[in-house]
Amino acid sequence: MALTSARMRAINAVFETGSFAAAARHIGVSQSAVAQSVRELEAEFDVALFERHGSSLIPTSLCRQLYGATSKMQAVEADALSILQQRGELAGGELRVGLGNSMPGMALIAAFKRLYPKVQVAIEIGSWSAIVAAVVEQRVDIGVLPEVPADKRFRREICLAQRVVALCHPDHPLQGREQVGIAELTQYPLVFRSRDSSTQRTVDRAFRDKGLRPAPSLIVNTREGILEAVANQLGIGFMWEQGSSRTDGIARISVPELDAEVPECIFALAGKKGRLVELFFLARGTHGVA
Repeated sequence: MALTSARMRAINAVFETGSFAAAARHIGVSQSAVAQSVRELEAEFDVALFERHGSSLIPTSLCRQLYGATSKMQAVEADALSILQQRGELAGGELRVGLGNSMPGMALIAAFKRLYPKVQVAIEIGSWSAIVAAVVEQRVDIGVLPEVPADKRFRREICLAQRVVALCHPDHPLQGREQVGIAELTQYPLVFRSRDSSTQRTVDRAFRDKGLRPAPSLIVNTREGILEAVANQLGIGFMWEQGSSRTDGIARISVPELDAEVPECIFALAGKKGRLVELFFLARGTHGVA
């Protein structure tokens, strides 16, 4: 006869959620296991913890007193577990990071690794929509993207702001120009990203605002593909100005219609816990970004 940790969690989950089913989902066990824990404790101590009203369970006065005491015990237990987990994480562990732009994401990871060299970082690079999905589906712990949606599911912190620029080959007629209007770009072959790219959404919006609907000569689904297409003189491409550290002569040209800076954010699921996640958010300060 004992008030074990498992029974305590089950009773408190029912208290907080109001039903066996919701409590089971909350603590990740079966509904029958929750119901059994409550019924066994009531039988062993000959007490009533909940009054049944249809599908709802109303806590008795005794249950409210028990919750007041045991919820404090749970908090202590959670803190102790967190201390043990943090120690393991800092001694090693793995952090999974999803990047839309290789830069500035790689620079942020470099700042993190300088502080915590024993932590292994697994990187997934993909389109804007692919990285959002990776965060939502928890394939990665943290994402770094521009234009992270204002969604209550996400915790977001801006790490920098950047704009989209046009890219051209060193032998292109626009080479050497510091700035070119978006309408003038339509006179030349254009290389677009696929529709799930944040870069392409920004470019499409700028063309629409000018009443233009250019047909690209080439569509590619990666940033590296854009750079290679421009390097092979297949057309003018577009990229976030800090999207790559490549310095092989490809020119970045300012486009006034694309000059509005867009925030790049570190983001994670709002409920995502873990010392490494918190440390990654903090490490951005050592990289010199706000």
